[in-house]
Order: sequence, then C-alpha cells, then structure tokens
Amino acid sequence: MKTALVLRHVHFEDLGTLEALLQARGFSVRYLDPAVEDLSRTDAAACELMIVLGGPIGAFDDRLYPFLAEELKLIGRRLAGGGPLLGICLGAQLIARLLGASVVPMGGKEIGFAPVALTEAGQRSVLAALAGVPVLHWHGDRFDVPPGATLLASTETCAQQAYAVGATVLGLQFHLEADAGQIERWLVGHCCELAQAGLDPCALREEASRYGAALKEAAQRTIAMWLDQLPSAPAQA
Repeated sequence: MKTALVLRHVHFEDLGTLEALLQARGFSVRYLDPAVEDLSRTDAAACELMIVLGGPIGAFDDRLYPFLAEELKLIGRRLAGGGPLLGICLGAQLIARLLGASVVPMGGKEIGFAPVALTEAGQRSVLAALAGVPVLHWHGDRFDVPPGATLLASTETCAQQAYAVGATVLGLQFHLEADAGQIERWLVGHCCELAQAGLDPCALREEASRYGAALKEAAQRTIAMWLDQLPSAPAQA
C-alpha cells in the first residue's frame, strides 16, 4: 500500500474531505505532529506523497516554535528528492520559504468562503475544477510566489493564492480540504481569532452549510487530477 505522510499542526485541521479520496486511491494515511514528534529520523523519501497542512503560526516563527526547524529540514529533504508534495495554508508558506520566497503578514485576515480567480495558467491546471466554487480562506499571512513557480490563483484580498513548481509541488493558501460537516471544530478551535477579527461564527457556519457539498466535490476532483498528472501517477481505485 502507498503511504501519504501528513504533517498536521492542529488536530482539527486534518485532511478533511481528501482523506477518503486518498484511501480510495490506495494510500495509507499517516499523520505526524511536528510539534511533539521527532522528525529527524523520518525518511522524506519513504512515502509516495507528502502533505503539509495548515496551522495558526507563522512560517518564520522558528524562535517562538523551535520545532519548525526540524520540520523545515524534513520538507527540504522532500523537495530535494523530488517526490510529490502538497502544501496547504501554513504548509504552502513553509514550502515557499524553503524555495526562497518571503512570507509576511497581510495586515488583516482573510477568513470565510469565497472563490479564487484563476490565472491563465491556473485555468489550464488541476485547479480548473475549482472555478467559481467558494473555498475556505483562513489566514493572515501571505507568501510571495517562489522563484521558478507558477502563480495559479488570486483573490482581491490576497494576490498569491496558489502556485505550482513543475508537476510535483502544489502550494495552496486556501483550504480546499475543509469538511463542512466538521466546521464546528474550526469555529471552536479558532474562536479567539474570530473574536479578534470581529467575525461572526454563525455566518461561517451558514456558509459552510451552503457551500460544503460543492467544495467537497471540486476539491476531490482537483486532487484526483493532480495525482493523475504526477510523473508516476497513482492507479485509480
């Protein structure tokens, strides 16, 4: 069985709707918690897929959260080996940092469901399935597009929403994986951030109910297409 190694920073920010897709594609999902697990002995090449998920810290917060140093080394080894690598939110920011891009505060929050605007390259990419579909945004930092990467999507609030490096590295600022049926965990886990931003959890709950089904379908189509176009594409379930 193939392995998907998933770096998870906050328990409720998991693979969401993508976990069933990966399992149907023959992947065994293995979560690692970089904050408490020793990553120094983790073989970055011993998995068919690596996914780095989101979290409420900054990509350059090494001094505040020293575990990031070891996590960055692991992701760096994965990049050097050329294996498929997907980054979501903080994950995309960490990959961008390793590729030489800056990651900086936006000066405000982008939280809620809204579609992304696909660039011309994005319209020809696996993100085409997301056209017009509201995805979940939940961040206050943004990445610059790494050198050699291709910008795939933007919003008015944040011009850098997705990038690709060749066929094997995909970075997404937004959360396409979010499971609307589990949105309550996000609302409780990030209640302080919502209060500080002046956002109503009731509105987010309603948006999740309205857009969740369409997002699930589009997200699974997107990642299925990405898996299929990898140099050694996983076989269909």
